[in-house]
Amino acid sequence: MGDSRPEPDVEVPKGNKEKGAKIFKSKCAQCHTIAPEGAGKTGPDLYGVIGSKSGQKNFSYSSANKDSGIIWSDKHMFVYLENPKKYIPGTKMVFAGLKSPKDRGDLIAYLKSMS
Repeated sequence: MGDSRPEPDVEVPKGNKEKGAKIFKSKCAQCHTIAPEGAGKTGPDLYGVIGSKSGQKNFSYSSANKDSGIIWSDKHMFVYLENPKKYIPGTKMVFAGLKSPKDRGDLIAYLKSMS
């Protein structure tokens, strides 16, 4: 694994976890689960993702994720969710991204509540 990647200099909007749960269901649940000991689908289970190292859960991650040096924080997740392939070139994640800062803040609030 590479060196720890510095956090981006961004402000993450305060999110609403209930709205974030709806966003997860509509945008993320097709490929991800979010449950303790959850099995991944096309993408990994995201329970407890905030605070974890990228590419470390029991899932077949790309080298790009494994070697990114990212420890998932609000700020890393905020920028990643806008355009995953730009933030981690070589990631397997095919999701185009969430352009709305408010939606990303809501989704991050939900992800934080699920740990």
